[in-house]
Amino acid sequence: MENRILMGDLEKYLGNYVNIAGWVDKLRDQKRMQFLICRDHTGYVQIVNSKEGKPLDEIVSSLTLDSTVIVGGNLLGNPQVKLNGYEIQLDYLDVKSRPEGTLPITPESSIDNRLDWRYIDLRDPKKHLIFRIQTTAEHAMREFWLRNGFTEIHSPKLVEGASESGAELFKLDYFGQEASLAQSPQFYKQMAMTAGFDRVFEIGPVFRANPSFTARHDTEFTSVDMEISWINSHEEVMEIEERWLNYVISQVAMKHGNEIQKAFGLETKIPSVPFPRVTMEEAYKILDSQNYVVPRENKGDLDPEGERRLAKYIQDNFNHDFVFVTEYPARARPFYHMRFEDRPDVTKSFDLLWKGLEVTTGAQREHRYGKLIEQIKEKGINPESISSYVTFFKYGSPPHGGLGFGLTRMLVNLTGLNNVREVTFVYRGPNRLKP
Repeated sequence: MENRILMGDLEKYLGNYVNIAGWVDKLRDQKRMQFLICRDHTGYVQIVNSKEGKPLDEIVSSLTLDSTVIVGGNLLGNPQVKLNGYEIQLDYLDVKSRPEGTLPITPESSIDNRLDWRYIDLRDPKKHLIFRIQTTAEHAMREFWLRNGFTEIHSPKLVEGASESGAELFKLDYFGQEASLAQSPQFYKQMAMTAGFDRVFEIGPVFRANPSFTARHDTEFTSVDMEISWINSHEEVMEIEERWLNYVISQVAMKHGNEIQKAFGLETKIPSVPFPRVTMEEAYKILDSQNYVVPRENKGDLDPEGERRLAKYIQDNFNHDFVFVTEYPARARPFYHMRFEDRPDVTKSFDLLWKGLEVTTGAQREHRYGKLIEQIKEKGINPESISSYVTFFKYGSPPHGGLGFGLTRMLVNLTGLNNVREVTFVYRGPNRLKP
């Protein structure tokens, strides 16, 4: 639409004739005056019309909530208007569409009901802010990577076997062969290392057939991955991640910090570098001091409550929202994580917790063919079942490592919404395959 002004930019045009377009959010039709609140993806504005027997009066009276309209009029300051302190004196109104019946959801509807009607739920400018934050964050990620010698790759999402393990696979027929949806770009990131790409990144979908209904799990999500060659330890991977996150969050704070504070009541804290680090052994000692015992099924790892408790300890003692948990036992990690030579039961690996939520898993990888075969067999896996992956390391591979980072979990922490369903454009879970 020519000459359209976004509602979030209206303040620049006080005293001028403006044209806006959006949805009718509220309507008050009084005896002498009519008041409209309209919204677009950037904000809201009040429109006023004096009833004088004009055709325009009847058009306004006929409007229903979430009708789409084009409005023209003079934008005038009015300190009595609580919304922004200005309003549009209505001169022109073009109704583009009217809803057929009452809207099926309200802002108070349950999350499941709102997800059924996601395209209506997302009309809220506060929801749109989530995806502007995401856009800024991804742009900043790429800026950092490109400045630091990374190459972007797009790995296949249809794969012959499992990406990491035989569990949580979505299987499908592929022209008579059994294929699965990729759980991770892990194998292909490592292939890029053996191909001499040196440093790579990918932002793309991954799929996990995980029958979990928690606020932190989904069956399809966007994974952010990077892999780097010629490293001496997993410490180098952690160092690059903390610098990367420092830059990404600083860009989000600079561009959206005030909006996030206003919409979600949350300060965007730029994390200082380096991040605190604790080994898994140290983490267990901290939890022991709080008389908290990690459930048996999570031994060698941390359960969600243990992660929250550890994060609170780090916040109380180091005033930091992040903590790297390092040196996981080999029994709790994949076969491709490298182990310490003098401690073969401990891996050169880490998780990153952000406000008590795991957002990253990373490690130095085992690049030596013989050692890799040993570790695959130790996990009870037949090397032949993943022969295309194993072959990558047969003809020379540089020492390398990398990580996978959860985009939706980042958005959960930046907005405080505490549920991946709220920050995913269209959510997929065990019981949700539409819209």
